[in-house]
Amino acid sequence: MPIIKSAIERVKTSEKAEARNASQLSHMRAAIKKFDKAKLAGEGDLDQLYKDAISAIDRAHSKGLIKANKAARDKSRLSARYNK
Repeated sequence: MPIIKSAIERVKTSEKAEARNASQLSHMRAAIKKFDKAKLAGEGDLDQLYKDAISAIDRAHSKGLIKANKAARDKSRLSARYNK
């Protein structure tokens, strides 16, 4: 545990950011899994689930949680599954 006050504050800030980032990534992965599960089951609300998953990927990329190539790759794979 740090002794210097600024280092203590930085640890707290880092922990908050880590929790927020983990939550955003988890939300993105969950949105993709929901879409995949609905696609396999043949449910009717695929359009909304697809839009939610694309939005979650874009949000994760804009916040710097995933890189541009990963975002593009995930969106491409998602759209391929959507159109199949």
